[in-house]
Amino acid sequence: MLGISNELGNITYSEEVIAKIVGLSTMECYGIVGMVSKSATDGFWELMRVENLGKGVKISFKDEKLVIELFVMVEYGTKISVIANNVIQKVRYNVENHTGLKVSAVTVNVQAVRV
Repeated sequence: MLGISNELGNITYSEEVIAKIVGLSTMECYGIVGMVSKSATDGFWELMRVENLGKGVKISFKDEKLVIELFVMVEYGTKISVIANNVIQKVRYNVENHTGLKVSAVTVNVQAVRV
């Protein structure tokens, strides 16, 4: 459980909630086809449906800040560096805005390109 504490009490979030926020934020970005499974085997990447977007997200907590790693498929013909920067900015903003948790790093792993 990840959370914050203040003089009024404690708020805790499950990793699934944060992963869902990250997944939905990522899907709002131009050029993203979808989230892919972070544990794909045999070189096949499974595109995640909306209810399973969290499977394309890995979250860890370091020095009281979130470290987010996500796995995506992008559209062919788009500039990957621009897409990745947009995803990083949007994910950081949405997670910090919705939860109050601080994000120290967002890593975008482009696992596939849809032609």
